[in-house]
Amino acid sequence: MNLNFPCNHGLHATRGGTHSYVRGNWRREDESGPMLLTKSCHDLDWLMYVMDEEPDKVSSFGSLSHFTAAHKPLSATDTCVTCPAEQSCAYSAKKIYMSCLGDPAREYWPLSMVTRDTTSQGVLAALEHSPYGRCVYSCDNDVVDHQVVGLEFPSGATASFTMTAFTPLVHRKTRIFGTRGCLEGDGEVVRLHDFAADRTEEHRITDTHPGASAADGHAGGDDALIAAFLDAVATGDTSALPSDARTSLAGHRVVWAAEKARLSKTVVVLDAPDTANAPVA
Repeated sequence: MNLNFPCNHGLHATRGGTHSYVRGNWRREDESGPMLLTKSCHDLDWLMYVMDEEPDKVSSFGSLSHFTAAHKPLSATDTCVTCPAEQSCAYSAKKIYMSCLGDPAREYWPLSMVTRDTTSQGVLAALEHSPYGRCVYSCDNDVVDHQVVGLEFPSGATASFTMTAFTPLVHRKTRIFGTRGCLEGDGEVVRLHDFAADRTEEHRITDTHPGASAADGHAGGDDALIAAFLDAVATGDTSALPSDARTSLAGHRVVWAAEKARLSKTVVVLDAPDTANAPVA
């Protein structure tokens, strides 16, 4: 089997990407963590869940390629509210946050991170002094804006994962290539192609939480996770929880291996999970 994430996690260039990882709380590795950890560790969790094994070899490439001073327009200022280049800039804070007004979901997130004053005057005043009003090319961000991860598993199966800040607002995309068929899904449609029958089945996902953004609760995933956790706390029964701390640690372990591979430009070989998790004598 080959599991492939060809464009698995897009951050949405003008909302999630610049809001959180250029201007916002997760822009610096020394204050939060590497992008792969803060945004995509759960993608690697999902990948290993589908594969039902942990990888033994990890490679990775990526960098901060665009949101740097080198790409700042000559006429640009350090804040969007005073910038003559603002109207033609895809990452204008004025465009991003002013367009949230009148949309309850987007006023909840991301606008509430900038200001609680949901008037035009309130938003503009906040952007004059808020870090969220800074030019994306004048911030102190240092996390990557794109990264790919390659994995090989003990079974011989391989997988790839891509995180990029340069997409529209889309769901995660997954493609699984097997010996008898191909399965793919994107949060809205699941497609299965049967090689023997040379036939494709398509199933549309219907649910009450269709949105892919944080404001939408990540398609209902946030609500389900919190509900399961609170139920476990209230009843003392953890059997309904789909994973535990050890499972999360396994995903984090792969993240750190990927970061080591990216920075050292090498393939990192991981010990077998039992060996890695064995108590120290």
